[in-house]
Amino acid sequence: MNKRQLLFVGAVAASLSDAALAESLRCQNGIAAEGDSRLAVVYKCGQPVLRDSSCAPVYYSGSVYTVPEPVASMYVPCIYTEEWLYERGPGEFPAVVRMRGGKVQSIAYGRPPQ
Repeated sequence: MNKRQLLFVGAVAASLSDAALAESLRCQNGIAAEGDSRLAVVYKCGQPVLRDSSCAPVYYSGSVYTVPEPVASMYVPCIYTEEWLYERGPGEFPAVVRMRGGKVQSIAYGRPPQ
């Protein structure tokens, strides 16, 4: 393999490894990744600096809910959504961990919570 081919293979391998780590957060007790539970993230990374939560409504097209009438006016199906902010130290971008239904949906770096 000549030098040019070796550089190309190295660049491809580096870009693939960056893509694999894009949705993970390195912490003191391990690496938090997509699909981890809230408990696993707290164990691995500790408590976040800030938390925000909401209940995002769930709509199913073409379906009718069969909820008894006294409860129907109070019941709106939703998925509990949270955003946790982790400050990673000087010179590091903050990490925002977004969770839906108690599981990590995504991890983003350098963006403030929205």
